[in-house]
Amino acid sequence: MMGNNKDNPGIHIPPPFLYVATFFAAVLIQRLLPFSRIFFYTTTSKIIGSVIILIGLLFNFPALRQFFKTKNTLVTIKPANSLQTTGIYSVSRNPMYISLLLFYIGLSFIIGNWWNLVLLPFLFLIVQEYVIKREEKYLDRRFGQQYSDYKTKVRRWL
Repeated sequence: MMGNNKDNPGIHIPPPFLYVATFFAAVLIQRLLPFSRIFFYTTTSKIIGSVIILIGLLFNFPALRQFFKTKNTLVTIKPANSLQTTGIYSVSRNPMYISLLLFYIGLSFIIGNWWNLVLLPFLFLIVQEYVIKREEKYLDRRFGQQYSDYKTKVRRWL
């Protein structure tokens, strides 16, 4: 299926939207069912959040740079031009989703909302089942043995 330009992962909701929607849902829930936010008013919380965001950027920038360098698409309803297996992609098959997850967690510590952390497992599950597994099936169709070999060497997350 290497030549099929219409085949794609079929993910119609952009993955960053899932993170943003979950984040704002948690903010809304906090207004309806407030948790104490005392911890989040501390310098420790802000430092933890900032460090987590910085770690997320260490995953994001190299991943985006590699995508742009290889002229691959970030749009999940378009076919992939190439399989990313080097650089940050030799550490994780999904560094962009790791970076979004870390940014979400870090921002939760900075903004100060326990509900963001309560909803985190649901967000993780949605990204895993709706996004990543569909992408994996697509990459398997698109790149065949090359992707199978890559999956045996590099973990899905970390």
